[in-house]
Amino acid sequence: MKNIKTIAIAAALATVSFGSFAAQSVSYDQAQQLEKIGSVSATANDLSSLQAKLADKASEAGASAYTITYASGDDTLHGNATIYK
Repeated sequence: MKNIKTIAIAAALATVSFGSFAAQSVSYDQAQQLEKIGSVSATANDLSSLQAKLADKASEAGASAYTITYASGDDTLHGNATIYK
């Protein structure tokens, strides 16, 4: 019975890890080799949260990579990213 629970938990974790694909941040030079498919924007309270939100939105849009093209703000940051396939 314990083996069945272990196998079920392992299968569930494998499904989650494969299903949670995130777009990768790439440099401008790397982006030149990729196909541009659009842009995304987000707002956040700090830079790491802004980067995470842009990465999530890029993934939701079907992108495999993104470059942050704009980030500005004082208390609330606003950012844009170009997304690539």
